Amino acid sequence: MLFPKKGIHYMKFGINTFLFTSPFTNESTRLFKDFKAWGFDAVELAIEDASHIDPAFVKAELDKYGLVCSTMCGAFGPDRDLRGDAQQQKGSFDYIFKMIDYCQVLNCPTFAGPLYSSVGRADAVPDKERKTQWATVVRNLKKVCAYAAKRNVKIALEPLNRFETDFINTADQALQMVKDVGHPALLIHLDTFHMNIEEKSSPKAIRKVGKLLGHFHACGSDRGTPGGDHIDWPGIATALKQVGYKQFAVIESFTPDVKVIAKAASIWRMIEKSQKEIAVKGLKFLQKALA
Repeated sequence: MLFPKKGIHYMKFGINTFLFTSPFTNESTRLFKDFKAWGFDAVELAIEDASHIDPAFVKAELDKYGLVCSTMCGAFGPDRDLRGDAQQQKGSFDYIFKMIDYCQVLNCPTFAGPLYSSVGRADAVPDKERKTQWATVVRNLKKVCAYAAKRNVKIALEPLNRFETDFINTADQALQMVKDVGHPALLIHLDTFHMNIEEKSSPKAIRKVGKLLGHFHACGSDRGTPGGDHIDWPGIATALKQVGYKQFAVIESFTPDVKVIAKAASIWRMIEKSQKEIAVKGLKFLQKALA
């Protein structure tokens, strides 16, 4: 791949597989041909269970189409929770460690997502209990980071909006977690959809995270096509340049076509005309707005 001359900002663009399928399996690699034809550099693999893919096969299919795995995106249901009971913590560790192993096989640099908790766990709890949960997650993320570092994989922690978690909603909270864990393998994953709900200013949040920005999701304010919305894309583009982020910007949008994900993300209507439109129009916009 040719890169622009020194001094010119360059970003690579990916697509999250949840837009098109759930679960992602070996058979789902048939999507790669289209992703490449549409102009994507990378695929973000959302793997719900280790048994669903043979990572060596998926890597060969990526290579076949000249694509890379930008990220593996974690799926955290009720049985995977680093702040939960002993069984939930074990379920989360087992899954995370396996995904990190898969990252190695796929030559994928980052495992990203809300590793700290099961998605959908949202409740007001007493401060004492919250501090206990926080300490539990800190301890557990230290183990995760130690495992990842030995395999040359980064962990990118994603703040989610208030409807999906009560634990880490903002860049400030994510930064505090990174500070408390104190491991160089731990970075932060920001998403324009979640920032649109939780941050006073998305550009300011990006600048605050700075060099700790390890992954970036570019989605419309309604989870639709990036660019056809009210998000401050010029401000975001400037902030990304200011912090020197030149990794992957990944479209993570959803439609009702993938029923399981639509329910989990509360997608009750057709936000855009089609899955392809989100991918193709979104990519064209991002290539102009962020590159």
